[in-house]
Amino acid sequence: MTSGTELLPAPRGGTGTDGRRFGALRLFGGKAKGSEEAAKRVQFSSPYLPYLFLAPQLAIIFVFFYWPSIQAIQSSFYLEDPFGFGSTFVGMTNYTDVLKSGEYLGIARFTAIFTTLVTFFALSIGLLLAVKADGVIRGNTTYKMLLIWVYAIAPPVAGLIGMMFFDQHIGPIVELAGWFGWDIKVGLNYFDTAFSMIVVSVWKQIPYNFIFFLSGLQGIPVAVREAAAIDCRSGFRRFWTVILPLLAPTAFFLLIINVTYALFDTFGVIDVMVKDKAANNPITLVYKVYMDGFRGNDLGGSSAQSVILMLIVFVLTIFQFRFIERRVHYN
Repeated sequence: MTSGTELLPAPRGGTGTDGRRFGALRLFGGKAKGSEEAAKRVQFSSPYLPYLFLAPQLAIIFVFFYWPSIQAIQSSFYLEDPFGFGSTFVGMTNYTDVLKSGEYLGIARFTAIFTTLVTFFALSIGLLLAVKADGVIRGNTTYKMLLIWVYAIAPPVAGLIGMMFFDQHIGPIVELAGWFGWDIKVGLNYFDTAFSMIVVSVWKQIPYNFIFFLSGLQGIPVAVREAAAIDCRSGFRRFWTVILPLLAPTAFFLLIINVTYALFDTFGVIDVMVKDKAANNPITLVYKVYMDGFRGNDLGGSSAQSVILMLIVFVLTIFQFRFIERRVHYN
């Protein structure tokens, strides 16, 4: 007896069971695949409706990013009066003065060192604490809460707390360092001030990295961990060859966030720690822009510095996505 399936015609170019299966699909549900694809696409009643939904976000980006960027680029070619009475076109003079300044190059060198150290230690310590928290069985909620609460502190408040820790009279870190013969003088000694800035900045960023790393660790399937434990008895090697590659997308995201944080978001910490102190304190490029623009009233030079900083971030971002992302596996 002939079955109903065999009576269905096969499509062109296909015979046998597979051909009959495709023929049946074409006969009874030939538009099934197209219907599924259409169902996945979002349908709008008007072609202008998606742009209407995007309009608020685009307006915010234009007002708070593109328009100030255009204004900064324009101001960088002028020597402007700080009281707004006029401006003189000077071309590339502001850029050449900045790039020829030994002070600016020294600040750029410190910014590179500061960004590297803050990013490295914040990521490393955050990952270490996340691995330890992932293995805690009792009291894990309290342990996680104690590590996360620091993230709720604003950068200026974190800088104020850091100044209390490094205070020469009541600072516990100063007292601890004194046992080893190290007399820390924040605000007076260049190296001591830089050390305190790095410590406070790292302390402020660790909870953010901890949250994401812990979420990534908890998202790794138990079967993968059990298989890795069977294949490799060494915990460090198992983490390096199995766990860390699975955390690569999270680590790459945090790398970009931490570099941006060290370059820009540490402004509040630095402002509190070096404000009203001696003039030989270390500062970063973004704080240099603020000093020259709002305190020195050099609007043209400050704008040129901001444009240079923007180009540095742009090149750094391209480098990260061009070379580092190649080593990241998202599957």
